[in-house]
Amino acid sequence: MHSYRRDLAMFRDRSFSLLMAARTISTLGISFAPVALAFGVLGLPGATATTLSVVLAAEALPTVAFMLVGGVIADRLPRNRVMMGGEALNAVAFFCLAAMLLTGWTPLPALVIAAAAAGIATAILYPTLTGIIPDVVPADRLQTANGLLRLGENMSRITGLVAGGATVVLIGGGWALAVSAAMFTVAAVLVAMMRLTRLERAAADADRSVLPDADRSVLPDAGQGVLPDADRSDLPDADRSGLPEDGPGRHSVMADLREGWREFISRQWLWVVVAQFSVLVMAVQAAHGVLGPLVAKESLGGAGAWTAILTGEAVGMIAGVFVALRLRPRRPILVATLVLIPSALPYLLLGLKAPLWMIVIGAAVLGVCFDIFGILWSTTMQREIPAEALSRVSSYDALGSLMFGPIGLLVAGPVAILVGPEPALIGCAAIVLLSCLAALLSPGVRGLRAPEPAREAVAS
Repeated sequence: MHSYRRDLAMFRDRSFSLLMAARTISTLGISFAPVALAFGVLGLPGATATTLSVVLAAEALPTVAFMLVGGVIADRLPRNRVMMGGEALNAVAFFCLAAMLLTGWTPLPALVIAAAAAGIATAILYPTLTGIIPDVVPADRLQTANGLLRLGENMSRITGLVAGGATVVLIGGGWALAVSAAMFTVAAVLVAMMRLTRLERAAADADRSVLPDADRSVLPDAGQGVLPDADRSDLPDADRSGLPEDGPGRHSVMADLREGWREFISRQWLWVVVAQFSVLVMAVQAAHGVLGPLVAKESLGGAGAWTAILTGEAVGMIAGVFVALRLRPRRPILVATLVLIPSALPYLLLGLKAPLWMIVIGAAVLGVCFDIFGILWSTTMQREIPAEALSRVSSYDALGSLMFGPIGLLVAGPVAILVGPEPALIGCAAIVLLSCLAALLSPGVRGLRAPEPAREAVAS
């Protein structure tokens, strides 16, 4: 039977605690942005749905374009330093957006540049976060670590969505974006306090690889088996990277990318689900970024209604964490793909002009589905992909998953004008459903099994 007390013991490790605090606060900042940016831009003189599409696409396109570079950087340099840089860039970008909205100086090119900087920050942070978790915790605690991080993030989403929506309603989107920027600044400071070495992780994994499965449980918890936290600060930054290739013999960027590609393409379950998400995310971006706020503004009462929908999604994500912490499926990718099917529900309800309370429930279902999927997916990647290539493979995952997202944002506005936002949302629901069914045709998706020790470790 699963022990939540054992899960909470992970907070004794300073590095994990700092990582969770940073991600929780950063997510609090991120959660202010959807309502603040959407209604801040839509409230500008002369702004239309197409204006919002352009600004959101300006953020999404650099995320896609720089994702592979972010993966290489995160595999080459100390991941805590890379993560700190991403948070700092996010802070600068959102301070600029806030300043423009608060001063009324909002030329579209300037909004686009600031949004693009935020997109580059995301491209740096996404592969770094996936890779840094195995640097902090041992393999048998990965799903627990992913779950606890998600729990903190989702609680921040609820707090941020409610507070962000209230800020937008009371004093405007500019101040909400300023709060976001302050949160990113705090997150950068917390990450800077981490003392992390991938040498520690490599040594711990090496110890586990020579032990029989029954003996692996006696190894220390995250971050305590090789170097105590007090000793981490004595390591120079070059040692914390844990990469001997940082010297003159270091591979070129292209060689690193080719190596990451080989790891990515050699696993059918991985590239099939990424292909699925490239289509699914296009529909989700269109619905969440443009079509949903449009329907909320025109039919449901505006920013308050859309905040309620996003809050329902965040509550569902919290519930999804507790389900995922207990869930140890034998075929994690099969279960993760199946659980995504009901995530089409809120888009269908929005398209059918259902009452707000029904849409909020549908959004909560989506939240449960997405969080179970996310925890199972991250844990499987961290178990199956070599640590030294994990950030690069994660960047290919993100690049493939997000590459059609800007298209969804760009076409959502014109399609809403052409056919109406409600029919467009029903189309988004159909795309989500069909993409899930298509992925289930893959033998790799249906057949990948979790390692026995990983499933049994939680029984203690």
